[in-house]
Amino acid sequence: MTQIKAIIFDWGDTLMRDFPQFKGAMAHWERVEEIPKVKETLEILSGKYVCCVASNAGDSDTELMALALNRVGIKKYFHHLFTSRELKAAKPNPDFFKKVVENLNFKPEECMMVGNDYEKDIVPAKAVGIHTVLFAEEGRDAVFANADYVIHSIDQLHNVI
Repeated sequence: MTQIKAIIFDWGDTLMRDFPQFKGAMAHWERVEEIPKVKETLEILSGKYVCCVASNAGDSDTELMALALNRVGIKKYFHHLFTSRELKAAKPNPDFFKKVVENLNFKPEECMMVGNDYEKDIVPAKAVGIHTVLFAEEGRDAVFANADYVIHSIDQLHNVI
């Protein structure tokens, strides 16, 4: 495998819990929380890899995303933030991932996508040549042909890179 230089994380239910009962930008929700063990994992990975967040982020732009990430103390681990608003493309369109890779100035094979949605995060990332890790927190044990790895806890990530 080509050496991984960048890790692209999905946001909702990969880094921070997505609470469907709250509306609007996550930065303004009455309650936010990170996924268990995400801080410890990012502490390890951010020193070795370029880490970024890439999300459709429905109600947020990168500024609001940064505010939400700061609320749980993890913004400092990310070198870049991308949303579909700024990229002018949305997941699952492969152009979303092509634009992320172009902005990072890496080749697709030097990047790894970590996300919880197989159809939106994994399939299109794999289609453009990015390595893929499906974060199946609920422990789903189906066949995910486009996922290079399936992890059930975010702290398993450093073992698969």
